[in-house]
Amino acid sequence: MPAETRPLAGTVVAVTGASSGIGRATARLLVEAGAKVAITARREERLTELQNELGADSVVWVTGDIALADTNARLVAAAVDTFGRLDSFVASAGIGAYGGIVDGTDDEMQQMIDTNFTGTVFGVRAAVPALLTAGGGDIIIVSSVAGIRGGADEAVYAGTKGAQIIFAGAVDRELREQGVRVTAINPAAVSTEFAFGKGRTEGEAWLDDVLTPEDVAGAILFALQQPRRVRTTQMTMWSAAQAS
Repeated sequence: MPAETRPLAGTVVAVTGASSGIGRATARLLVEAGAKVAITARREERLTELQNELGADSVVWVTGDIALADTNARLVAAAVDTFGRLDSFVASAGIGAYGGIVDGTDDEMQQMIDTNFTGTVFGVRAAVPALLTAGGGDIIIVSSVAGIRGGADEAVYAGTKGAQIIFAGAVDRELREQGVRVTAINPAAVSTEFAFGKGRTEGEAWLDDVLTPEDVAGAILFALQQPRRVRTTQMTMWSAAQAS
């Protein structure tokens, strides 16, 4: 007897950070599974490319700064106005930089805090009313193992990721009786554009040994496909080649 799963065909999912990396891979897998997606990022040309690839009947997009409440509100509105509802929200937008606590500019640190945590808060606040109107749903927050253990030369980044994990747990406990599940996905290093020019260089050999965006996107779909009676509150992921 196969394991019970929840089909995603016909569901509507909003995905942030969809211009590259995990967000882009997640949008692709969701559409492949039959879902409709509303996507957002700063780079309009990347969103247009993805819509053309996946089909305008399956994808709607808005551009904007994810750290702003208005961007998240417009994303949710686009999902509801275009597809009639919102069933799931995936907060995958994020930026990072490697360096000591006094490295980088104040503006760079503020942007990282705002994108990674403030953007997540505003995204969830925008999504929850629509999820409750639909009778419940899922919130997926893409955090990091850095938020669990931290590491040298990533203190601010790790702080934002730890905040996401605590936030996810609190919102899950707040809304579970209303049918909203919240899952934090915590991958180790992923081969994306993350931190290029800020401690990571494109083409570095070690990136061949880490997780792929598709690995993390697959975990997101796994969480969404769990029967409604199941809450997968955290998933931590490493590649086989990475030391834990």
